[in-house]
Amino acid sequence: QVHLVESGGGSVQAGGSLRLSCVASGYTYSRYCMGWFRQAPGKERERVAILDPYGNTDYGDSVKGRVTISRDDAKNTLNLQMNSLKHEDTAMKFCAAGSRNIQAWILLERPDAYDYWGQGTQVTVSS
Repeated sequence: QVHLVESGGGSVQAGGSLRLSCVASGYTYSRYCMGWFRQAPGKERERVAILDPYGNTDYGDSVKGRVTISRDDAKNTLNLQMNSLKHEDTAMKFCAAGSRNIQAWILLERPDAYDYWGQGTQVTVSS
């Protein structure tokens, strides 16, 4: 059974940084795509960053240049380094893991491409 547990969220002032981590159990990190999504109250869940098994990355336009997704296979951990945080980054952040061989980025940007989700970690950025 796959379990994803996020950590690292919190409150920070605009311009600050946070590093999120997602530890997985029962899941092979290097086989399928994984990603970070965010969801603000009243809004749809949207992708922040995606990492494929080959190390290729995809970032949402609103975070490009400010966040970096990475993976530590030895620790079964997916990380998201977020810098220059803005008030509009305030949202619940979710770790997602796939279990199907989906390769098209346009599909991987959708939440329904992922089969496993963490419980989320709240990020609040004060302006």
